[in-house]
Order: sequence, then C-alpha cells, then structure tokens
Amino acid sequence: MSKKDFFIPNNFGGLPLKYSNHEGSRVLIIPISYERTVSYRKGTRKGPRAIIEASKNLELYDEELKEEIYKIGIHTLNEIKPLCDDPKEMIEKVFEIISPEVKVGRLVITLGGEHSITIASVKAHREKFKNLSVLQLDAHADLRDSYCGTKYSHASVIRRILDFTPVTQVGIRSLSKEEADFVKKRKRVVFFAKDIFKNKTFFEEIMSSLSEEVYLTIDLDVLDPSIMPSVGTPEPGGFQWYDILNFLHTLSQRKKIVGFDVVELAPISGNVSPDFLAARLIYKLIGYIFKGNYIN
Repeated sequence: MSKKDFFIPNNFGGLPLKYSNHEGSRVLIIPISYERTVSYRKGTRKGPRAIIEASKNLELYDEELKEEIYKIGIHTLNEIKPLCDDPKEMIEKVFEIISPEVKVGRLVITLGGEHSITIASVKAHREKFKNLSVLQLDAHADLRDSYCGTKYSHASVIRRILDFTPVTQVGIRSLSKEEADFVKKRKRVVFFAKDIFKNKTFFEEIMSSLSEEVYLTIDLDVLDPSIMPSVGTPEPGGFQWYDILNFLHTLSQRKKIVGFDVVELAPISGNVSPDFLAARLIYKLIGYIFKGNYIN
C-alpha cells in the first residue's frame, strides 16, 4: 500500500478506509486528551494527537515479524476531549465509551492523556474478562490513596484499580513513604527497576503473578529519559528500547493481552523522537499480540 493512496490524516498510521473501517477492524484506538490531575510537567493532553501525527510516518511493514500488521484493520475514533472537569466523572464517561467496544471483541487501545483514564479502561475489560489481571509498566507506584484533593488522580490510579482487580507493578523506581508503607502493609510484591536488570529470573516471577488474560498499562516514563524525555516526571534508570520490546514480545507469547493503554506522553516542541517512539511501540505491540506466537 502506498501511503499517498487514500491517506486519512486522523487515523493511526494514516490508514485508508479499507484498513480502518469501524466494523471490519480488529483493533480500535481511542485517543483521550484528558489532563486534569497532572502535578509537574504538563502537556499530556497533547499526547494522543502527537502519537497519531507521528504514526503517519511509520513504515507499516514490520521487519521483525515480516508482516504488514495494519491489514488486520486498525480503526481510530475521533479524539475524546475532556467531557467534564471532575476526574471521577470523566472516568465514568470514558468507561461508557470503551465498554461497548470491548464487549464486541476488539482489541481496544487507549491513548492518554494522563494515567487516570486507565481506571475506566480496566473496568471495561474487567466486565468481559472475569479473571483479568493488570500489568503496570511505570516509573511510579501510583499507590497514593489521594493526591491534590482527589482519589482519582494520576498518582492514585493503581490504588483505585486494586479495589477491583489485581495488579503487577514493573519498573518502579519512585514512590512516596505513604506508598512504601502501603506496599509493606499489603505485602505486595513490586518489581523495582533497580532489581530487574540484576535478576535473571524476574520475568518468570512476573509471569507467575499474572492470570492468563492480561490488561497492560504503559506509562511512558517506564522508559529511560535518554529515549523518552517527553513525560511529566522523567525518572532516570528506566527501560531502553530493546529492553521493553523483548519484554513485550515474550509477554505476548506467554499471556493473552486483551487490551492496553499508552499514557503520559507530554510532547516537547521541536523533539518528535519520543512521539515517534510511542507510535512505533504501539504498532510493535499490536503486531506481537496478533502475530507474536508465530515468531521463531
């Protein structure tokens, strides 16, 4: 397919209607430009649009999988802008949009925006997949009971999800005393970044903590700032590009990833590299999910 043929600018990858119609697509991308509880560097409301824009420049042939992944059909909804100011109400509105799409069996991908929107997506997937577990790739624990006056802050997202679904946390390298006390009290196993790269058995431990059906939430600050500076709080010591690809590739072979989100991109003017990285990561992961089991 030539990108100049029937190019549709608001679609992920700029895909033509043949490969992006709603009814015929196996993948649905929902951009959500919500930014209400961000507490440091702002700009996540611009993240979804930057990812879509960067995705138009992807090569749609995957050299690793040797497949043109887009042919499974990838439909992109119009960007969902803030429907209300209150974070809890926004989460409820987003849930109403996502839930019907999950029920029909599509792979639903949400693009943030801030991390709080993950609550809505996990809740929608939990309705369909009763034994769902959540895998969080993140620099931050996000376990505060509340932050800046709301229990639905980006810093409280995992605390809220734990109310109804188990969560495995990977790549963590920053947390408050309150969160550390919560981890200790609940006897939670957290896979800290400082330990992952020294422990050759960490992947098996992570796999054993998950159910067969997994929802994946990727806060882009799980990546090292050397390759992902465009986040609210860029913590040193994160995953590099091939670290996360190897992790996701193996995860897709061992577990059924039923949905995922990529959140917290805060674009930096003049530096499109992180935007392109996010778009490429999404496309790679779609490929792993649908084709990964056939890689030698």
